[in-house]
Parts: sequence; C-alpha cells; structure tokens
Amino acid sequence: MRLVVDLNRCQGFAQCVFLAPDVFSLHGDEALLFSPRFDEAQRDRVEKAAAACPVQAILVDYSDEPTKGVEPHVG
Repeated sequence: MRLVVDLNRCQGFAQCVFLAPDVFSLHGDEALLFSPRFDEAQRDRVEKAAAACPVQAILVDYSDEPTKGVEPHVG
C-alpha cells in the first residue's frame, strides 16, 4: 500500500494534513510533504484524507497487496 500524490494538482487546501497528520504535512504555506508508505494502522485516516481532497490529488495504491478470495486458475 502506498500513496501517490499529483503535486501539480494539489492546491494546498490541507484537508489531508488535518485528517492524517502523521502522513501529510505542509512545508510553508502550500508545499505538501507526505510519506508514500504508511503503516496499516493509519489506513483508515489516509483513505479519509484521500477522499476529502477537493481536487482529488491523492491516490491510495493497493497494487502491492495480495489479492484476497481469488483462486489461481490452473488450466
């Protein structure tokens, strides 16, 4: 699980900083800093932060998580 943030789209509204301060922070008035990898315990806060972004600049990428409930097809 990792974060991808489009810093060109980010406008510095800081909703993510308010909702997940251990992952996101502002440097100065509008430069966003974030940790691309985060602890599972922060998952709920990070997902809420991504959903709250008014310009949808935050993506939570689950591509490295194992797929659950899917059986491999042997042909």
